[in-house]
Amino acid sequence: MKRVLSVIVIAFIGLAAATSASAQFKFGLKAGVAVNNLKFSEDIIKADNRAGFTGGAMVEFTAPILGLGLDASVMYVHRTADSYLSGTNSETSEYNEIGKKRDYIDIPLNLKWKINIPAVGKIVKPYIATGPAFAFLVSKQDASEFFKNKKCDISWNFGVGLELFSHLQVGASYGLGLTKALETVKVVDDMPTIDGKNKYWTITAAYLF
Repeated sequence: MKRVLSVIVIAFIGLAAATSASAQFKFGLKAGVAVNNLKFSEDIIKADNRAGFTGGAMVEFTAPILGLGLDASVMYVHRTADSYLSGTNSETSEYNEIGKKRDYIDIPLNLKWKINIPAVGKIVKPYIATGPAFAFLVSKQDASEFFKNKKCDISWNFGVGLELFSHLQVGASYGLGLTKALETVKVVDDMPTIDGKNKYWTITAAYLF
């Protein structure tokens, strides 16, 4: 998996270098809401969706006419999730602190295609985007007595959005966790080793200069 992601990142950098001479370059600020869920490897632990927030800066390269380009962001992400034993109440379970608050510096790299619609292209352009995201943990590593957060979390994003008046971008994306976000460090009685992966929706607005 790491080799595949390394090849993808190198390909993104190569594409950016190849198109940088003719590409339109923009940078700006981005903020939004991140709705996170933890998917555990065992059904004995469940998780509820919880909303966090994200904010940071982004850059974008777009090839003229084709509308194909790249964007990269450096984002601060605050994720929350309530986890609990299956069959118990999430508000009273002793496990609801697992991964409850986690802060990351997230670096998503996206291949983006802006769809130019004749007559309205200068006003609104829909776009689709996809690519990897590398999130580095900046909050505490211990999630609970028996779980530990991983220092790096890698996901793959799928997004759609609209660009308005060539400056404002409003988008939504789904992040599919590829690596473990947390895992057990000690097994309780006969409980199997358990790990959790992030799955999240992110809704953002960005203003580009």
